[in-house]
Amino acid sequence: MQQVISLLQSGAFGKCFLNEPLAPHTTWKIGGPADILLIPRNREQLIDAVKLMHAHQIPWNILGRGSNVLIADKGIRGVVIKLGPALETLRFEGETVYAGAAYSFIKLSVITGKEGLTGLEFASGIPGTVGGAIYMNAGAHGSDVSRILLRAEVLLSTGELVTMQMADFEYTYRHSILHHQPGIIIEAVFGLKTGDRKEIAEAMASYKERRLRTQPLQLACAGSVFRNPPGQFAARLIEEAGLKGFKIGGAEVSPLHANFIVNTGQATAHDVLTLIEHVQQCVMEAYGVKLVTEVLVVGER
Repeated sequence: MQQVISLLQSGAFGKCFLNEPLAPHTTWKIGGPADILLIPRNREQLIDAVKLMHAHQIPWNILGRGSNVLIADKGIRGVVIKLGPALETLRFEGETVYAGAAYSFIKLSVITGKEGLTGLEFASGIPGTVGGAIYMNAGAHGSDVSRILLRAEVLLSTGELVTMQMADFEYTYRHSILHHQPGIIIEAVFGLKTGDRKEIAEAMASYKERRLRTQPLQLACAGSVFRNPPGQFAARLIEEAGLKGFKIGGAEVSPLHANFIVNTGQATAHDVLTLIEHVQQCVMEAYGVKLVTEVLVVGER
């Protein structure tokens, strides 16, 4: 491991930080340190870093903007690779959009709308990156990534670059094959349609107004915590179970939106996990419904 650390500290693979606290790198503002945090300066450094990890059998995790993830209090062993500006690329070829994995999903929706392209309006309120959205099959307002993704360039854990077509991701609700077959999205290709700029802007403004009115975006949170059970809404079940405003430590079920857990200031990952388990137990006892988390929990508990 020391040999790998020395190589990473040489700068040949990007910026390297040892025992880096990860809380500031997440939207929940929660999480212990990474043994090593690596931020490659370009895609070549990213590819070389993954090959190095593979050769030395070093475990690694990928981190984008830190939304939709809960990092455990003891942090993450091995290397955390954070996708930085090198993968914040964007270009257009008619109705085809090429976006780097680190590009903001919200920003992508706004810019494509201004270009008069429709299909990404649903993404206007989804935090995180293009890569994270593809990994999770992110969606809202009756649409999701699987409706618009054509293909993506993916870096496998071996360091091999492959092109995956939309069908290769085996998408289901908030799930893709990448949950079982680790890989890093490098660039995504979306197929959109020419639309009316005014109608696109009006739809996005409507979504934004509703989001600001119904979601606790002024507090540290990670978006929706639970997936919606078939034919039901997680927020409604949690609210009807009387859990709005329920707190454990610094973690609270948002009084504004029951499917959000907010960090009221000093929440730990243990607080959040304990609150998640309490919500799951209460909803199961009240309605016989098992709530499944949408957020990814990573690290050493």
